[in-house]
Amino acid sequence: MVFRRAWPGYWPLAALVLVACLPFSQPLIAQPAFESDPLPFSHRWLQGYARELSTQPFSPDTMADDNTLRALNYDDYRRIVFDPNAAVWGNEPRPFQLQLFHPGFLHTTPVGIHLVKNGVARRLAFDTDLFNYHDSPVDVNALTAGGYAGFRVHHPINTTERYEEFLVFLGASYFRAVGKNQFYGLSARGLAVNTVGEGDEEFPHFSDFWIERPATGDGEIIIHALLDSPSVTGAYRFAVTPGDQTIIDVDASLYPRRDRPRVGIAPLTSMFMFNSTNRARFDDFRNAVHDSDGLQIRQANGEQIWRPLANPAHWQVSSFETPNSATPAGFGLMQRRQAFEQFNDNEARYDKRPSLWVEPLGDWGEGHVELLEIPTDGEYHDNIVAYWQPAGGLKTGQTYRYQYRLHWGTGSPFAPEQGRVMNTASGTALGSDDRVFVIDYSGGQSLPNNPGAVRINAITSAGEITDVSGTLVEATGHYQAYIKLNPSEADLAELRVALEVDGQPWGETWLYRWTR
Repeated sequence: MVFRRAWPGYWPLAALVLVACLPFSQPLIAQPAFESDPLPFSHRWLQGYARELSTQPFSPDTMADDNTLRALNYDDYRRIVFDPNAAVWGNEPRPFQLQLFHPGFLHTTPVGIHLVKNGVARRLAFDTDLFNYHDSPVDVNALTAGGYAGFRVHHPINTTERYEEFLVFLGASYFRAVGKNQFYGLSARGLAVNTVGEGDEEFPHFSDFWIERPATGDGEIIIHALLDSPSVTGAYRFAVTPGDQTIIDVDASLYPRRDRPRVGIAPLTSMFMFNSTNRARFDDFRNAVHDSDGLQIRQANGEQIWRPLANPAHWQVSSFETPNSATPAGFGLMQRRQAFEQFNDNEARYDKRPSLWVEPLGDWGEGHVELLEIPTDGEYHDNIVAYWQPAGGLKTGQTYRYQYRLHWGTGSPFAPEQGRVMNTASGTALGSDDRVFVIDYSGGQSLPNNPGAVRINAITSAGEITDVSGTLVEATGHYQAYIKLNPSEADLAELRVALEVDGQPWGETWLYRWTR
């Protein structure tokens, strides 16, 4: 069971640049037409529909094997581009516009897209006139599509002069967003099923979307979605507010078709190839390549945890228990490096990739945060997954509701100003076989100047901690802790470092998994 997704290369938009724009003055062609009569819609109706669907066998509306759209290769598919002049609501003075994705290539289960106005929904008809095919081999007069592949949302997020893309739903239950002046990076999903454990991973998909027409002055857009898979159905509501940080409030109701002990709530997927901790493995002109560099967790008791990400030699899964199994205040995959020189990549601009913080709203019950790290030798593979694993999973006949807030932007709303882990480096200790780990913490200038005021508590699950020390780095203002590990015969060691100042906890707790 391998979880690898080359999202930037597979999406028809250039995911490594900010996005296509539509000026306010752009002339517009005819808008997408509707294929169905108006029907009443509400989120309560969607919840009932998803519940009833869970009692029926899973029956995805997948394209026929002989459908020519299935045979499109990557280059052929990229030639098919939505005409931005046909954007939904593009001829109206509204704060949001929609552009649609053509089905085909990897996107072989078309989705229904419905527009909601005053509590009434109508499904958009598929229309080849909305796309430019640019010498594509597709015969537009003979194709059978059945719907669209997904959609993206535009808004004047960076400037009032034009609409720019900031949110996209495309493929299974994946979606991505950016804050102001950012590039696409990591993704979120509606639900993860059996990502680790025996058997294949299951990828639930959003089969239908209902998008509420925003009023002229609205700062948010409301999107509803139906989740479907062999194991579970779900009704989702996304309240999306773009800005410096783009905020998405998620309300998810889940209805299992079968018992599933291994599920991931609020799953995040990202890419980590290398940084200073494993730089020697890669012959690359860049200083680092990653969409995220660490997992941050804020426990219910206030403890802040920072776990640097790894590109391991073998699959590895880490579980982070919470005190009394309480719902954490939040967790997320962070991109803390945000200076160009830390990457030296003028095309990918990893320094502009967003962090994504999950803030649970309400009590999620017992469970833990889980992190999966998969080996990769390329930057187009998503090899990092993090999510909340509820204790006991999901059981047939029960209804589960999870509400949470997603923060897409620079950093996390809960990262401490002082004691935030800014960098981790490691190498062989001079004159020995020990490993040395160097941890940089922000706010070192605030620490007492007297010797012994800072206590470094370091423990390991294997081997032996042979030395600890720390110092203020005047050039950066960081406090730098040095930890030496003698792994002895161990092939794996779990390290934990926590600082105390005058007997009180200070800064983030640093966790690290060392493997030989």
